[in-house]
Amino acid sequence: MSMLAAATVALLVTVAMALTRAARGPTVFDRLQGANSIGTCAMLLLALFGFANGRPEFLDLALVYGLLNVIGVIAVLKFFRQGDLGDSGSADRSPRATP
Repeated sequence: MSMLAAATVALLVTVAMALTRAARGPTVFDRLQGANSIGTCAMLLLALFGFANGRPEFLDLALVYGLLNVIGVIAVLKFFRQGDLGDSGSADRSPRATP
């Protein structure tokens, strides 16, 4: 078995375990961690596929996918913490008085 095939199989096993964690996690944060792990493994599989086929532009796609994964996780965490993605997060939450 080549090293490339072994890395692919290891990543696919990791995706299966992360999918189990995302489906059966007792809390929302366990499910989010599983989803983040799936995104990270997908990014690594995309980079591995690009390396195996000699297409370096797949590395750029993998990096963009990884950045979108991080931004998505931060957005979901902010939503579960504050309940609103549009909230500025300022300490003063009282409505402004109208003159």
